[in-house]
Amino acid sequence: MASSTAEGVRTTMSEDEVRTWIAENVKLEDFVGKTVLMIVPDATRTAPLPLLFDTLHKMLKPRVEALDVIFALGTHPPMSEMQMCDLLGISEKERQRLFFQLGLYNHEWDREEMLTQLGVLTEDDTYEISNGLMREEVPVKINKRVLNYDMLFVVGPVFPHEVVGFSGGNKYFFPGISGPEVLNFFHWLGALITNASIIGVKDTPVRRVVNKAASLIPCERRAMTFVVAPDASLYGMAYGTPEDAWHAAADISSEVHIKWQDKQFKQVLSCCPLMYDELWVAGKCMYKLEPVVADGGELIIYAPHLTEISITHGELIREIGYHVRDYFVKQPDRFSHIPRGVLAHSTHVRGGGTYEDGVEKPRVQVTLASQIPPEVCAEINLGYRDPDTIDVESFANREDEGILLVRKAGEHLYRTR
Repeated sequence: MASSTAEGVRTTMSEDEVRTWIAENVKLEDFVGKTVLMIVPDATRTAPLPLLFDTLHKMLKPRVEALDVIFALGTHPPMSEMQMCDLLGISEKERQRLFFQLGLYNHEWDREEMLTQLGVLTEDDTYEISNGLMREEVPVKINKRVLNYDMLFVVGPVFPHEVVGFSGGNKYFFPGISGPEVLNFFHWLGALITNASIIGVKDTPVRRVVNKAASLIPCERRAMTFVVAPDASLYGMAYGTPEDAWHAAADISSEVHIKWQDKQFKQVLSCCPLMYDELWVAGKCMYKLEPVVADGGELIIYAPHLTEISITHGELIREIGYHVRDYFVKQPDRFSHIPRGVLAHSTHVRGGGTYEDGVEKPRVQVTLASQIPPEVCAEINLGYRDPDTIDVESFANREDEGILLVRKAGEHLYRTR
């Protein structure tokens, strides 16, 4: 549990408190004598992984048959071994001398030979779960490495999330280490419901899809979830089944990650952290702030370091651009060849709006201030602003004027009361 002040304001845990919490709450008997695959986030999530991995490794390694790590990339680009070690806090010398037996794996969502099918979500399943929005059979595929282990151990944070409501828990399996079919299905389901309606909500149709798919995994599953502050310190932790640990952490996240505002703003400067190195993930700077941008207002994604739309999906995004949901819903044949996960990303970044009689009317203007040039921004249907013309501090303390500055965007959800 996290500590709190006398006034009831939640504070973060010290490193010693984190280590003590793990020793007292992670049940060793769940792991003794078993082969364990730890599933962790990549660099697009704030998390104190070196502290957590060091503590868990020292605790579990002497008692398990094997302990390896896979990074829940979803469709994010693969990492080098050096990048993986950096995330876990393992130096080059430690890798050679102390961690030479540790398997470090990227998830490979686009290699069919690296996946195994666990079963299917039937047409009746998807119709019921989606409240009638979709009816189709969906193959449930996952990284086949999981079949080599007795225990799958998720270690990851929980945040408000644009597709599933709150991230974490079984989302580390689907889409973290899953095949593309489930990913495309539930991302489009989330897009149909819309980001504004689903983000920061615990019980969502998409969460039910994720949990249903995870129930097909034949291995034991456990999770250590946690809720982080912007500096990667922890507000709280939970351990148990992925469902139970996620449930507890989502309650804490809803308390500390949602910033309530008294009004909407005509202009928002959403500062993109360095960990979002392509627009595919920098879109979170829009998702988390869309609810507090007024109709006709502007949201600026300020990302002077950003040069890529998406390494994996960039060509497809340039083909379709960024558009409101109904632009795709009302032209299904035109976009039937595009993976629905890409369509979902497009409409989540563009936000709410209408498409009637061939005319698209987005609710807000989304402007990109990055190294992506103006002609490309025009091509993908986003506004452009030269980041060198932006003085971040000139946006500060102007809420009374209808202007909001968010210095590290992407993980806190902003809502109006």
